[in-house]
Amino acid sequence: MSTDLRYLALTAILTASLWIPYVVAQVSTNGPLKPENYIDPTQRPLPDWGKRADRTYINAVETFAPFAALVIVAHLAGKADAMTAFWATCYFWIRLAHAVVYLLGIPLVRTVLFTLGYVAVAGIFWEIIK
Repeated sequence: MSTDLRYLALTAILTASLWIPYVVAQVSTNGPLKPENYIDPTQRPLPDWGKRADRTYINAVETFAPFAALVIVAHLAGKADAMTAFWATCYFWIRLAHAVVYLLGIPLVRTVLFTLGYVAVAGIFWEIIK
């Protein structure tokens, strides 16, 4: 498996796992879901860290699609190389750091990491079109 695809898989499992802190916040704050919770979609109260956990997961899902699409395009087009591997590796570690920083509520660093994640995606795009 290429480095690009390996880091795509790692990013997929990271993204797929980021719902866990949100559910922990829900259950520890409000207890397990009851049948009426499935009917009434009103948000139940959460501590700030639980709200950040929800946003961390949503943000990861929103940014995963462009990354995944470009890694797959690079692979299928035969454009995957050392640079796309570099950008895919960077993207994973940046998104992992972003998730931790977002959960901890560290302001400016979160924005810098989000921007660097975009730079990594743009780097893969550049390698495909050049």
